[in-house]
Amino acid sequence: MGSRNRKRRAPRADAWSGPSADDAPAQIVTGAVDALVLGRGGTGVDLAAARLADSEDAAWARAAEAAVAASLTEGLASAWARGWRPSETVRHVGRELGEAGAALCADAVAAQMRRHSPGSVDPRWTAEVRALGASGTEGTPLSQTAAGHGLLRFEAAELALRLLSVLRVLPPLGTLGPVPGAFRPGPAAAVRPVSAVDRGKLERVRALLAKAESTEFPREAEALSARAQELMARHSIDRALLDGEHPPRRPSPTGARRLPVDAPYDEHKAVLLHEVAEANRCRAVWHQDLGLCTVVGFDGDLDAVELMYTSLLVQAESAMRVSGAVRDQSGRGARRDFRASFVSAFAVRVGERLAEAARAAEEGAAAEAGADLVPVLADRERRVGEAVEEAFGELTHTRVRGPRSAEGWREGRAAADAASLGPRRPVADG
Repeated sequence: MGSRNRKRRAPRADAWSGPSADDAPAQIVTGAVDALVLGRGGTGVDLAAARLADSEDAAWARAAEAAVAASLTEGLASAWARGWRPSETVRHVGRELGEAGAALCADAVAAQMRRHSPGSVDPRWTAEVRALGASGTEGTPLSQTAAGHGLLRFEAAELALRLLSVLRVLPPLGTLGPVPGAFRPGPAAAVRPVSAVDRGKLERVRALLAKAESTEFPREAEALSARAQELMARHSIDRALLDGEHPPRRPSPTGARRLPVDAPYDEHKAVLLHEVAEANRCRAVWHQDLGLCTVVGFDGDLDAVELMYTSLLVQAESAMRVSGAVRDQSGRGARRDFRASFVSAFAVRVGERLAEAARAAEEGAAAEAGADLVPVLADRERRVGEAVEEAFGELTHTRVRGPRSAEGWREGRAAADAASLGPRRPVADG
């Protein structure tokens, strides 16, 4: 038989051919990440991963592990400088690379934390890293990832390179507090301490919410949770009045918190978060492409928003599953239009109920204190608005698609009427 001449496809002019024989591990990492970011990966990245995974030469293997670890540390430091927090960084990596990528990122975050003295790290940052559940053990990233996830060393090296490329292109976000190494505890007198009265009120709120979530009777849960919401709103008002009458040496600052808003129906979930934030005198800004919302407000109000939004979201999804199990008139299960309309109606109706609860709390506080709350609350709203403008400048508004299923809209409003207006029981930090 005669042989056939096969034409080999010429490589793209902009493709990366891989590392050269003389490249050091750090150069290999940089070249592979550059290629991934610029879309020039392919076999070049495979060759880079294979070189980094080579463990026959012990000295080379140590150098490769050190180069990957150093690059991860630098990549995370760059992410922190652009405003990213540990939990949202790990979550974003998980969305891009899956569970193994998120775990590698979490381990890298824990390893980076060991480079800083505990006193130079914001306690909230430390708690956030602890909540990630990373191993926190000393170890090399490639060996640890391969062993922890049943990967070949080559696969672990490729995953590390892709993680570095994800970190490289993270867009800038607003900075939420000092990065590790830059935290400096303020003077004790600068912030008003939490009093025994404050703790008592918060414990009462937690007790009401615990009963609301444990009862099997929706109306009882609604009454208990509505009362808890009123107490939280009243607590916020009392703190505002106290600051007005006896202002601390340094005014209480506004803060910000970013919360995840995941698909599906992310636009309607963002509306739900907006409604919860508005009812608690906060503002929510949606980063649609990243699946995040930044909520700006005072610390106590931000706590209420985060806990309440999480609880209401769980309640909405649970109620939607129950409604979706019921067949519609045509005998089919709940369609996407039904579910989207359900979440949309739930968000709108919950917003109405939250506004009613907030007004009731304000009226009760004004009657008991005999004070005019308008200037006090207006000042806090002004400061929140100024914080939003300073952080984001001019914002655009997104028009959310209207409901397409009348049945889904009705079911969603009914679920909102039965929902508990209060957060789930918070999980204490370990």
